[in-house]
Amino acid sequence: MEEYQELVRNVVEDGTYKPNRTGIDTISDFSQSYTVDLQDGFPLLTTKKMDGYRWNSLIHELIWYFSGEEHIRNLREETKIWDAWADEADGKWLLDTAYGRFWRRYPVPEDEAQLEGESWPDDYHRWVTVEEDGRKTFDQLQYVIDTLNENPQSRRMVVKAWHPANAAVSTLPPCHFTYVFNVQDDKLNLHLTQRSGDIALGVPFNIACYSIIANAVAQQTGFEPGEFSHTIVDAHIYCGKGERGEWYGNNMHELSERVANAEEPDDFLEIKGWIEDEAPEEDPDEDTDWKDDPYDHVPGLLEQLSREPLEKPGIEIADRPIDDLTFDDITLVDYESHDGLDFGVAE
Repeated sequence: MEEYQELVRNVVEDGTYKPNRTGIDTISDFSQSYTVDLQDGFPLLTTKKMDGYRWNSLIHELIWYFSGEEHIRNLREETKIWDAWADEADGKWLLDTAYGRFWRRYPVPEDEAQLEGESWPDDYHRWVTVEEDGRKTFDQLQYVIDTLNENPQSRRMVVKAWHPANAAVSTLPPCHFTYVFNVQDDKLNLHLTQRSGDIALGVPFNIACYSIIANAVAQQTGFEPGEFSHTIVDAHIYCGKGERGEWYGNNMHELSERVANAEEPDDFLEIKGWIEDEAPEEDPDEDTDWKDDPYDHVPGLLEQLSREPLEKPGIEIADRPIDDLTFDDITLVDYESHDGLDFGVAE
């Protein structure tokens, strides 16, 4: 996907060296945005392999979002993607932040917490559920679907996974924290805002996930899918830990110039070779096979920049309500890709 390759180039060319909470350094840039036309095909990356177990993880994670669950007991039967941030005590596998829990069950303030003059739905409101413990929650996604059916020109179709008080204490507050639906010319568009985006690992999943959401909601509400638009506030590429990361801090100017001057696919491979020759090796890490899953994502992304994107695949989604969708209801069609690449996860 050309838009993704342009994103990678922009971050390397314009970004700055930035250490962070994970202990694995980054090349980071402020506010990257792009738009993908969903009429041109499904934007799953073809410059690296994204089917197989990656597709399995992606779809099961999306179904988990739709479920509204605050735990990963069911999700982890299919993928371990969230294990590092869950509390496994007593087999509950609870998360202190869960995207779908807020999408489908956003907390409504208790009566005594509501300020005078504010408007809040009562217990019998159509999008409110009174939970077993008496708390009220609001189903944001169902609100959007109903609004698209009843008032599609609305500019209020917002879903958010961000609660400021929760984010202040959460182990990992939502990265892709809010998305907005908007109808133009009978086409349904979706804009995602992401506070923090791991370009190599997370963003390819985000692109695919929210493009599926746009297609599924469009189908359920009688619209054609339009565009997927994405804004990443802190767009970053992990570049290694210790001396490896520091090397980028000392060589950012030359790296940026080399990438800016690259014109042919082989130019990116030459830059990759320069890094592999000049940068110190990454420090071994007892928690990861660092040679197979490197924390330095730059060489792998340069490899992708050297590859010509292949034709976009298609996506087929069963015509059924969001709540009823299963893994088998979402099918990837005619997908071909270059070989897979491995990247280490910064936790």
